[in-house]
Amino acid sequence: MTTINQTNSNILISFLCAISLIFSACSESDATSNIEILYPQEHYSETLDGRMILLISKTNETEPRFQLRDDSKTCQAFGMDVNEWSGSNALAFDAESFGYPIRNFNELPSGEFYVQAVFHKYETFNRADGHVVKLPMDRGEGQQWNRAPGNLYSTPQKISISNGQLPKLQLKLDQKIPPIEAPKDSKYVKHIKIRSKLLSDFWGRDMYIGAHVLLPEGWESHPNVKYPLAIMHGHFPSDFGGFRTTPPDADLKPEYSERFNVEGYNKIVQQEAYDFYKTWTGPNFPRVIAIKIQHPTPYYDDSYAVNSEAQGPYGDALTYELIPYIEKQFRGIGEGWSRFVYGGSTGGWESLAVQVKYPTEYGMCFAACPDPIDFRAYCLVNIYEDDNAYYKEGVFRKTLVAGHRDCLGNVDATLKDMNYRELVLGSNGRSGQQWDIWEATYSPIDENGYPKRIWDRLTGEIDKEVAAYWKENYDLAYIMKRDWAKHGKDWEHKIHLYCGDMDNYYLNNAVYLAEEILSETTEPYYNGEVDYGDRAEHCWNGDHDNGNHISRLRYHRMFIKKYADRVKKVAPKGADLTSWRY
Repeated sequence: MTTINQTNSNILISFLCAISLIFSACSESDATSNIEILYPQEHYSETLDGRMILLISKTNETEPRFQLRDDSKTCQAFGMDVNEWSGSNALAFDAESFGYPIRNFNELPSGEFYVQAVFHKYETFNRADGHVVKLPMDRGEGQQWNRAPGNLYSTPQKISISNGQLPKLQLKLDQKIPPIEAPKDSKYVKHIKIRSKLLSDFWGRDMYIGAHVLLPEGWESHPNVKYPLAIMHGHFPSDFGGFRTTPPDADLKPEYSERFNVEGYNKIVQQEAYDFYKTWTGPNFPRVIAIKIQHPTPYYDDSYAVNSEAQGPYGDALTYELIPYIEKQFRGIGEGWSRFVYGGSTGGWESLAVQVKYPTEYGMCFAACPDPIDFRAYCLVNIYEDDNAYYKEGVFRKTLVAGHRDCLGNVDATLKDMNYRELVLGSNGRSGQQWDIWEATYSPIDENGYPKRIWDRLTGEIDKEVAAYWKENYDLAYIMKRDWAKHGKDWEHKIHLYCGDMDNYYLNNAVYLAEEILSETTEPYYNGEVDYGDRAEHCWNGDHDNGNHISRLRYHRMFIKKYADRVKKVAPKGADLTSWRY
């Protein structure tokens, strides 16, 4: 039974709570209504679509736009969509915009900070499927919001924040990221860019793909020799990195690598590149054409090398347009057995994916630290059995799912953190980051033409219908098991997997599951290789003698030799296995 005093007390508490909410709303409104964004008319004459990102950092040693990250060292960011913005009007930053790692303006700590605004420009695509979507076109930078040529940003300003209140701010987008100069051809390295008919038809505008081509020693003096093609998959390469014809710069100032905890890592990188040049041009190294593919999309720095609903036929474009073009231009053998693929992380997944999806078009794959190749271990999420990606839930409590660890298991970011950072950078899968590109690759599209979410980005609730679509189309381990009777002979001797058992993103868990499937294959047995590095972190690629900071720089010399040693297992009778070994 409720007494009168209890009733009056409840009324008073409700009244005080209402007053508190009003003041809280006013505080939030005050914090954001003071922020106006302007851009000089000379930068753009048309109206703008895109994403406005407001960044707040404690230091300005590097600009705030370069300080957003998954761990505790991150700056603060808020993001909002902008549609048809005219430069003649100041843009008021939205009071309800989503923030990371702090969700709301009125929760910001007090103190002195630096603030900067970045505008990531979108363009309109009229796709062949009938959908009209607004997305950021790559402009030569590899789909990086804070480095994309043409994007506008403000000069960082120092401000004081008190109790979640920002001062009245007018941020002028007075800076514009300049164009990127295209790399130049040399004796050994050539650069190819072609218009893809398949992709242009899909996107409703001219779309290009390309590659950086490293020619073998003696290519010009052996005009009758045709060569195997070594295809390295991975993130957007600005040039054929890891190859230089001169020793390290004598005046190079040593730089510390936070990732590898190594002093002077920039000098190590240059020395390794020079050593590779000496190996490449020296005796007893297999003479092949090596390429790094460039295939950025409006969603990421590369397409993941497969066909998908949201991005179009990138797998077919690379396999049937770009690679034959390169082989014709530079005397490649041009047969499936003579093409082999390798790469790490994204490139590891792509290497296995093209071998699985194009069984006879590629002769061997070497997939290091691949992105999840079995979605029962989509990092630490089983998308088929788990209900929520962010939490492991029990009756009485729930635990956040880890997203990133070091070699000792110390966690510095949760999966929720990583997804929330991307949500600040773009809605509808447009952040240009990792979790969004997985959806852009694996998901069907929604009613607006954007990728369907595998889980609700705010709550983590998994969509089982989307998960079922992923399984049938992009779960590589499942597809190999499902289709082994059909394609097993085409996959025999071709599949090689490598992963550190302390991979930072828990990618080794999916490799364990894939290994179980491969180990049970019969008629034929897969006859490949699966190997693990003890306490090795992300990027381990099968090198038991060197640390990741070294072995990650040696993909070409490692896997080209592996292919040359094993090619006779996949080459047809009578294939030329000698003329290119001069």
